[in-house]
Amino acid sequence: MVDKKNYKKVGMDGREVWKIKNKHYEEELAKLQYELVKLQEWVKKEGLKVVVIFEGRDAAGKGGVIKRITAHLNPRICRIEALPVPTDKEKTQWYFQRYAAKLPAAGEMVLFDRSWYNRAGVEKVMGFCTNDEYIEFLRSCPEFERMLVRSGIMLIKYYFSISDEEQERRFMDRANEPMKRWKLSPMDIKSREKWVEYSKAAEIMFEKTDIGEAPWFLVKADIKKHARLNCIHHLLRQIKYEDAIGERIELPERPGGTDYETPSHEGLEMVPEVYGGNG
Repeated sequence: MVDKKNYKKVGMDGREVWKIKNKHYEEELAKLQYELVKLQEWVKKEGLKVVVIFEGRDAAGKGGVIKRITAHLNPRICRIEALPVPTDKEKTQWYFQRYAAKLPAAGEMVLFDRSWYNRAGVEKVMGFCTNDEYIEFLRSCPEFERMLVRSGIMLIKYYFSISDEEQERRFMDRANEPMKRWKLSPMDIKSREKWVEYSKAAEIMFEKTDIGEAPWFLVKADIKKHARLNCIHHLLRQIKYEDAIGERIELPERPGGTDYETPSHEGLEMVPEVYGGNG
């Protein structure tokens, strides 16, 4: 039974769904983010090597969940990798080479905002690779990932799935909102015409690369806040960790009695105090 205290019924695509209330969402997110800090410290303490892949439809919310995961984490321990279009030199390299260079060392966690699965998705659908390159990827990817797992890397793969209607709604929102337009790339616009092709490519990708050592986990993402909480909750349960944050740090007394006086900094350009200040 739905908890009506923390959820509300809303209309969505001609149907009624229960959507989490903002206050409850913020409370649950804070709890999960605290657990993520514990996980981070455990990864560092135990020298774990963790890779989390985020794939899915354009505008499915991958960036949003990554932002919430990393909000309170140390970027030296948990870093985001979102590789740009390969250079001319990289195009001549082994396909996985530039991704392998971004893999974690001991005590690190890497979040791939899109990954080597570009070849199974956008490159295949938009014709950026040959059919031979695509077939070779499907053949070699499972072996590549098995090598990563054998080397001690924990590999977790998420695919964010949204409906055609919800994707179009988010595209329109980005197109109409000036502060979000940077999210709507020319490739996103082209992808609107190829919904079916992307669907077929995803099904083949799952069939060929859903392996026991590194299975795919699907995240229902039509409701962003649900997707974020569900994904983070699931991620925390993929790695056995303990609380390694440590005891509260007691700061020592600061030495006093100095005769140092802060200079006026006369002659230096000061930033105008537009907000606050003494007028």
